[in-house]
Amino acid sequence: MDITIHTAFLPQDDPEAAKAFYSGALGFEVRQEVGYGDMHWITVGPPGQPDVNLVLHPPGADPNITEDERRTIREMMAKGTFASLLLATDDLDAAFQRLVEHDAEIMQEPTDQDWGVRDCAVRDPAGNTLRIQQR
Repeated sequence: MDITIHTAFLPQDDPEAAKAFYSGALGFEVRQEVGYGDMHWITVGPPGQPDVNLVLHPPGADPNITEDERRTIREMMAKGTFASLLLATDDLDAAFQRLVEHDAEIMQEPTDQDWGVRDCAVRDPAGNTLRIQQR
């Protein structure tokens, strides 16, 4: 069986800030933008990996979500506990420096973890936790 990851979803509550962060700080390509009313979906992905996509979507856009659930999602996003993503790079220190230069919210500087991984952690403009590991 040949199954790959094609698209993952992360919430965003400020399309322009999300686009600036993912294209500027992380160097991802903006591949598609779709608007519907006051909602905005942005598809980004790493250069050289056209089959790997990240859709930055409006939280609670699903019509089956109640207003209480939308409120809970907003509260969890504000705390940084709603969504996360793990990325990898060949040069963690350079990636971290780029994040610092783009004023990313730093959660953890590059650190050698007890379990053998060197990584750092930041929050995107919506509060999502991004961990980046050294390959």
